[in-house]
Amino acid sequence: MATNSIGVAPRVLGQPERWWEDLEVGDIVQGPGMTVTDAHLVSWAGLTGDIVSLHLDEEYASTTQFGQRIAHGPFTLSLVLGLITQTGYFTNVVAWLGLDEVRAQRPVVIGDTLRPEAELVTARPTKKDDQGIWTLSYRAVNQKGEIVMTFQSSFMVRRRANPDA
Repeated sequence: MATNSIGVAPRVLGQPERWWEDLEVGDIVQGPGMTVTDAHLVSWAGLTGDIVSLHLDEEYASTTQFGQRIAHGPFTLSLVLGLITQTGYFTNVVAWLGLDEVRAQRPVVIGDTLRPEAELVTARPTKKDDQGIWTLSYRAVNQKGEIVMTFQSSFMVRRRANPDA
């Protein structure tokens, strides 16, 4: 290992590695929040081709049941998945296995701040000793404490080489 300017091996700081064994069924991981902006909606539409008046046209959206523009559902889902990865619990993911039971429960509007919560509902080992599967039940919660979206997502995650470590 390299040394720093005073000849000492530096400590490497950051989030610790997380492994399959680090979560137990019932544990809840909470991620940081993010406030949804106009730029998010316009960027999402441009990246995905999801160019729909309800999300981009203020005049049209004002005539809908929502009275204003709302965020794309897949944007909300992606944002929640992205924010939860910032917790450090996903550094040892081998593969994302998919989504189930996606439900949009409330509209997300510009100015809403979303925070993700993910509860581990299933943890099972695989046939490979070095991998396990997590299934998490996600909730996207706005600044009012309202659940705006729920879904489940599963991941294949590395297990520790020495589970007693």
